[in-house]
Amino acid sequence: MTELLTSAQMRAIELVAIESGEITGLELMERAGQGVVEAIFEEWPELAGKEGEKEGGSAPQPAASPRDISGQMKKQVAPRRAVVLCGPGNNGGDGFVVARLLKARDWEVEVFLYGDVETLPPDAKQNCKRWLEFGSVLPLENNLETSTMEADLVVDALFGTGLSRPLLDLGQMLLDICEQRAVGSYTPAAQRQGASARVVAVDLPSGVCSDSGRALCEAGFKGLEQNVAATRAVEADLTVTFHGMKLGHVLGAGARYCGRTVVKPLAIDGCHPTGGLVTLVECGRGQSLGKASQNHKYSHGHALVLSGGHGKTGAARLAARGALRIGAGLVTLGSPRSAMYENAAQLTAIMLHQIDGAHGVSELLEDERFNAICLGPGLGRGMDTQAVVIAALKARRATVLDADALTRFERDPQVLFDLLHQDCVLTPHGGEFAKLFPDLAAKLAAPALTGPAYSKVDATREAALRAGCVILFKGADTVIADPAGRCSVNSAHYERAAPWLATAGSGDVLAGIITGLMARGFSPMQAAEMGAWLHVESARTFGPGLISEDLPEQIPAVLRRLEPEG
Repeated sequence: MTELLTSAQMRAIELVAIESGEITGLELMERAGQGVVEAIFEEWPELAGKEGEKEGGSAPQPAASPRDISGQMKKQVAPRRAVVLCGPGNNGGDGFVVARLLKARDWEVEVFLYGDVETLPPDAKQNCKRWLEFGSVLPLENNLETSTMEADLVVDALFGTGLSRPLLDLGQMLLDICEQRAVGSYTPAAQRQGASARVVAVDLPSGVCSDSGRALCEAGFKGLEQNVAATRAVEADLTVTFHGMKLGHVLGAGARYCGRTVVKPLAIDGCHPTGGLVTLVECGRGQSLGKASQNHKYSHGHALVLSGGHGKTGAARLAARGALRIGAGLVTLGSPRSAMYENAAQLTAIMLHQIDGAHGVSELLEDERFNAICLGPGLGRGMDTQAVVIAALKARRATVLDADALTRFERDPQVLFDLLHQDCVLTPHGGEFAKLFPDLAAKLAAPALTGPAYSKVDATREAALRAGCVILFKGADTVIADPAGRCSVNSAHYERAAPWLATAGSGDVLAGIITGLMARGFSPMQAAEMGAWLHVESARTFGPGLISEDLPEQIPAVLRRLEPEG
């Protein structure tokens, strides 16, 4: 289980490790700096050259003679250049370690400090003094354009996870640095022709809130989409964090600012965070999605998916296909009379049953073998939809509500909340979430002026508590929460990015997958987490060109990869 930490939880882990005598603050800083340098050379081996790091970060040795044994002049390679931006806290201390270790590899290193050496925390001040044995420290207010344009690497060690305010005075300077980032080659020759350095962030790009992934804004601005100067956060090529990922690496725009995130261990036990823990949704080999050989179809449940009327049936069929592919023993599509022929022409393994209105739903659900229901995809927003949803919820079966089944209640969401029960899962995207929880959506959309900023995790947890059931708040940073406070993030970022899911009908398939898992007996939280993970993996298996009809057909390949070996 991968835990996503808040800045407060990470501070607590480090504090316990230090107070227990397991490690000192200076040792932690040294390990962090070493981790950053390791990550840089792992990401870009060409920057490592042939020289190894000299033990302990000692002073660089004199350069070898430019002549070889035959007396011929050797071609000299220009040394790599780095600019390290250090902040006023311990993140800046990590930066001084990075600078010293790069200098020990014969790099040319310039260090800029935001703040005063004398006001640095004790460990950061000690590492600053160590650096001063090898080079100087310049005030960050200096014009950095020349330095960064000639550098191979810019290290952002300004604020990391400790930022709680916008970068009012540094913002434009940092934006200028990021705007210089090269698109093509990073060779020194290319840089001299106008390309710029790679940008590496220590822990988190400066300007980004560690707990929300949001760039902190100046008062009076509405955010990055309206005014790029309002948010002022570093856009890194690589972010190196320690011990574990933070929420800001996967929430909001955090992943975009981070570029790519690498976790380096600190080799500490620390303490295990308890309250408010958020986990990363993961599935691995041996996940219990197989079927026992002695079971029959009814052992794996009977899912009911309700269809809209004529011309609005495709979404429900997509959901039904998702439920069947994930292993529900039987799936029935409930269709109004007006759409029976339309649905019949498209279905084979999925059964079809005529249902007209709320009375028909109640009548069909007298058969207790229907143990999971999917409502919403293509259902329509008329009064009939509200009555159908109410009838289904009164049957107290495992229920997934999506799309029209949610937006139909936007005028008075409390009517819906009063009917929901603990076996329900709501799967809103951003627009649907705003209609059910307008106050929470408004807080999430408001400019993030201070940190920790209100996050998608905060909003989803509050929504789950209010609704009394599991909420799956869709997006590349899908957040899943239950009323008890359990929360997880299904991150489709970095190597798991699946931009092809931005296609009509993909959410309907997700609703069907979750319904099928609940029909098979998985709890609402389990079904939501597993369904979200499988949804992304199915998209990644297919790749570019994906349309929603392709998603259910990729599920068997994903399930095969989960089967235990042997």
